[in-house]
Amino acid sequence: MTATVEEHHLAAELAQRAGAVLSELRDRLTREGAPAHELKSAGDRTAHELLVAELARRRPDDPVCSEESPGSRGVDTSGTRTSAGRVWIVDPLDGTREYGEGRDDWAVHVALAVEGLPVVGAVALPPLGLVLSTASPPALSPLPEERRAHPRVLVSRTRPPAEATRLAEGLGGELVPMGSAGAKAMAVVRGEAEVYPHSGGQYVWDNCAPVAVALAAGLTCTRLDGSQLRYDDPDPMVPDLLICRPELTDRVRSALDRSY
Repeated sequence: MTATVEEHHLAAELAQRAGAVLSELRDRLTREGAPAHELKSAGDRTAHELLVAELARRRPDDPVCSEESPGSRGVDTSGTRTSAGRVWIVDPLDGTREYGEGRDDWAVHVALAVEGLPVVGAVALPPLGLVLSTASPPALSPLPEERRAHPRVLVSRTRPPAEATRLAEGLGGELVPMGSAGAKAMAVVRGEAEVYPHSGGQYVWDNCAPVAVALAAGLTCTRLDGSQLRYDDPDPMVPDLLICRPELTDRVRSALDRSY
């Protein structure tokens, strides 16, 4: 069981479409003077409805796991997500806070997990006019010696964990705060940072699409302990995550052993 070429392009198309709708919606509501909480609520709802409806129409046999679906954060006792073999995992608006604040570091995630593995993924960065996807995996640029010696470590701009500070110190690097998980993961893909560790817990929709794209680009993507990331556990929580340049993997692992 695998994915088709068409499905890689479908993920990219849907991420782009949802991102365009979100951008237009935010511009319109901002002109109308809507408060941030209204922007966030309307964005989540509108993008969710678009993605779920399109996937139901174009892939009717596949279940869809969306952050905005009722009961999505609960354990999958029915096996709908974990036993299907194929499941679309979407985050209609990753970085809702940033979206509501008028910032650029938010994203749309569309992924297809096959037998628990992130096979298809697309991450739209609408304010940048970009969609990065497994349909056309980005190529990593050469890693400059300066960044090899002093890597940039991405952290949440609102909840930076103390462990990340220790990791950056252990690598001789610097912390770079940023918003959504998708924006951070794609910053590593695009060469704007070298390491993205996360230890505070995420859900499958937070990182399935970014991990699919990052893996296709040739980055290291694992749990913090080096184990494989999987998306077929009944619990949708993903406790931790590491995305980094492959040239730095061994150094990051050693620094993590000392930091976490």
